[in-house]
This record gives sequence, structure tokens and C-alpha cells, in this order.
Amino acid sequence: MAQTVQPVIVEYRGKADGKLMLTNNTLSPMVVILEPKSFSITAEGKGQFRPLDSNIHVQLSSMSVRLQPKQTYYVFYKATADKLPAWFTVYATFSNPRHSDGLDVRIMLPHTVYLYQKQPLTVSEVQVKNLSYSVRTRRLSCDIENDGEALARVQSVKATGDHASGDLAGFPLLPGGSRHIEMDWSESRSPTEIDFRFEHFDLKRPITGSTQ
Repeated sequence: MAQTVQPVIVEYRGKADGKLMLTNNTLSPMVVILEPKSFSITAEGKGQFRPLDSNIHVQLSSMSVRLQPKQTYYVFYKATADKLPAWFTVYATFSNPRHSDGLDVRIMLPHTVYLYQKQPLTVSEVQVKNLSYSVRTRRLSCDIENDGEALARVQSVKATGDHASGDLAGFPLLPGGSRHIEMDWSESRSPTEIDFRFEHFDLKRPITGSTQ
């Protein structure tokens, strides 16, 4: 890619003391503006961004950077929150320092930080609802809900059948949040079980019903 921010996602216990790497792979200088933002996540997995919440405190070593062609620059930061868990994104906006008469292109790349609480989410605080499988479309769907106050990450989602399995990548499950799951199934026989893997437990549910 012409511009990069690494790493994309990081996780900390309690407070953050980290860094992000800005890289300009182009042959032109770039200006980068850094802005922390708070966000929520819809059931479909889309982020909804807003100004940084007042209870989250982020200190960046630089708020703006001028990158020369092929240059890499490190920005260091510290972050705390009045209440855990907390999460935010540092958006890095890349743009050309020279304004043209035409369209000025700006590239926004995220560095997302999760601050975890001490006590992990428990299996009793997670609900799987509306679990179903469509024989016609060969598609599995369900909703997973976090009824607790702890932040957790679903590390993976796996559906299994007689001699087959299907996988989805992991995702964060925010306190009080939910995520709608859609998974394609390639086998002719229906899947029999779905397994949500968390850091401290696995949540398995049988797939007993199907639609035509």
C-alpha cells in the first residue's frame, strides 16, 4: 500500500503505553494528522465514530507528522480511562502538503486500542439467539450478545458438521453489544454445531433447526 499504519489493532490490560508506525511508501512527501476518536460497533460489524469520550485520556507524542518519501515514523502514546473497559481509534489522515486545483485526496487509516478490565467476561453473560440454517442458501445465521459489562474478543467462530467445518475470523464483543453472524456452508449436509471461542472459554450451541 502507498501509506500504512501498523499495528492496526492492539490490546492492553488497564492502560496503554504503546506506539504506532506511520509509513509513506510513495515518492512524494505526505502530511499526517492524528486524531483519537471513540466509536461503537453495529450488529453488522460497522464502526460508528465520534469525538473522543471525555472519560478516555490519550497523550500522543505527535499530533501531526511530515513524512518524506519512503520514510517511516513512530508515534508514541499513553492512554488511560476513568472506567474500564474502554476503547478508541487513533485515525491517521494522510494528505499531500501541496494543494492542487483539482481534488485533494486524503487517506484515513486506523490504529485501534482496546483497554481491558481485570475481570474477564463469563460464559453466563453471553447469549446466542436466532440460530438457524437455510438449506436452500446453505447459510448459517445467528446473533451473539454480551449481556455483561466486560469487554471480550471472540477469537474465532467455527461451524462443524459430519465431516466438514467452516470458520469466521474473530471480532470484539463490546459490553451490552451484539453481533449478527452470517456464515456460508459448502456441504450438502447441514452443520450440527457452532463454536464461539473466547480467551477463557468456548461457547458451543447445537444447530437443531433448519429452513428450506
